[in-house]
This record gives sequence, structure tokens and C-alpha cells, in this order.
Amino acid sequence: MAEPLTDTAERPRAGTTGGKTSPPSRPRPFADVRLLGPLLRLLGLLARRALMLAVLLATLFAAVELLPGDAATATAERGESAADIAERRALLGLDRPVLERFAEWMTGLPTGDLGTSARGEEVADLLSRPFPNTLLLGGLALLVTLLASLALGGWAALRPGGRTDRAISGSATAVLALPEFVVGIALVLIFAQWLEWLPAVTLADSEGAPASWQMLVLPVVALSIPQIGWNTRIVRAALADEARAPHVETAVLDGLPSHRVLLHHVLPGALPAVAAGLATSTGMLLGGAVVVETVFNHPGLGAVLAGAVTDRDGPVIAGVVAVTGAVITVVLLLADLVRAWASGGRP
Repeated sequence: MAEPLTDTAERPRAGTTGGKTSPPSRPRPFADVRLLGPLLRLLGLLARRALMLAVLLATLFAAVELLPGDAATATAERGESAADIAERRALLGLDRPVLERFAEWMTGLPTGDLGTSARGEEVADLLSRPFPNTLLLGGLALLVTLLASLALGGWAALRPGGRTDRAISGSATAVLALPEFVVGIALVLIFAQWLEWLPAVTLADSEGAPASWQMLVLPVVALSIPQIGWNTRIVRAALADEARAPHVETAVLDGLPSHRVLLHHVLPGALPAVAAGLATSTGMLLGGAVVVETVFNHPGLGAVLAGAVTDRDGPVIAGVVAVTGAVITVVLLLADLVRAWASGGRP
């Protein structure tokens, strides 16, 4: 007698045919095409940044050419004859058109060749020691700016319209208008001269770096204070805009604590504006570092740039701008990636 069928009888499973396992499905050949759009946008963004930097460098070469005198006369020693100066001018290539000299300098830029200074030094070697010091100063100032602006902007956003909000907003506007050299001189007067807590100038060790971390405190604070004012206003405005979003209002109606609403619902949506503000501050910090380094005798690019302007040394000036411009370009690119991530990958 045939056995009756029961519910436990074996049945073909999904993905099988007649009890046999079907071969795995092949991936779609064009599954990665969706990555092509973001990649092309990234390449286009890099191309635009590179074009802007090239235009800036060309403008600098032209500006140095318009200054009175040239590198040959600026670096001439006492007693040199006109023939000696003419010979040095030919050796430096100053007798050639500025466009030709700029094109030659640009061809070496992708390989890291920044040319030769008016005093016969390789520009890349000339910048190799002070550039890390400027990068350290600017990086620490950017970190202090980020932490302080997030704290102050968030604190003000927790009490919109209150005395704390008005005090923070007013103070941010006031310090934003202060030049870095004014802040630096005030800090030296208070903390170095009156209180004698911190050194007024930076001394370099045998490797050309600041001899102690205390020598970094005043330059970092002087560089950070104006940018803290700028970014605090940006953070406060971005948090206020995001606080009006429907999902934030829903979180408030659900009775969540204010700090939880701020950190988990408001701040993520404000990140694109915060990242853009910090990216803008990067250029201001590196530009202000030249002034702050002069005030505190910091061994960075400030002294190199000041000497290059005195010598009418176009390759050195362009080299300083090129390396700082590369740092700014990387930070701007990171800010664009943060904005893209925060917006879900939309352009």
C-alpha cells in the first residue's frame, strides 16, 4: 500500500529546482555604475580646486614681478657691480619672460620640485623644516576652534533667546573683529609680562621645532580666538535652523532631554554647515599663522615668507602658497565629503 503524503514530506526549497540546488545568481555586470557619479563629481571637484590654485600661483608670480626691483638686486651684496648683478639676473632666469618662468616652475610642481631660491637653495629643502611647525600650529588652533565653537554654540542653542545665548553671541561677534596680532600682543602682555605664566617667545631646539609645549600655548590661543568667534556664530545658526526640522520637534514632543535632542537629532543635521565653517577657517588660520609666528618668533613659514618678500623671491613665495594651498584643498575636500555623507550621498 502506498504511504500517504504528510506535511513533513520533502518539498523543493526556494532557490532549488526539483530538489537540486540552483547555481548562484550572477552579479549584475553594471552593479558598480552607481559609484561612477560620485567619483566623477570628486574628480571634477579636485580639478576645480587645482585650477583655482594654479590661477592663484600665476597671480603671485605676476605680483612679485610688479614689485620694485627684483631678486638679483634685492640679494646683491654691498660693493657688487652692475655686471655682477646682471650676471646673477641671468643665472636666476630673470631676463626671461615671467610667463615662461612660471610655466617652467609649474612643470616641476607635480613632482615636488619647487624650484631654487634667489640665494641658491632648493625651495623644497628650505620649507621642509618650518612647514611642519606651521602645520602643527594651525592644526592645534583648528582643533581648539572646533571644540570651543561646538561647546559654546551648543550651550547657546540649549537656551535660545536667554541671557547665555545673548552673551555668547555678543562675545563671538566682538572677538571675531579682533586681528590676530592684537590678540597676540594682549596675551603676551597679560600672561607673559604681568602674570609670568607662559613664555613670550618661542625658542627652537636643535631640530628647529619649539623647545617646549608651553611655547605653543599663546600662539595657538591667539590664532584660535577670532576663529572661535566666527565658528561659534556658524554653529549657533546651524543648530537653530536644524532645531525647526519636523523630526526635532517630534523628539521634543516625545519628552527627550534637551542635551539628547541636541546631540542625537540637531547636531547631525548641522554638520554640513559646521564643516564648511571649519574649512573656511583653515585658510584664515594658515594666513593668520604668518602674523602670529612673527609676534611670537615661532619657527614656521612666516619668517620664510617675510624674507622671500624682501628678496623678491617668486619661487619661495609660490612654494609657500603651494604647500599651504594643498593643505587647504585637502581640508575643503574633507568638508565636501562630510556634507555629502550628511546629505545621504546626494550632490
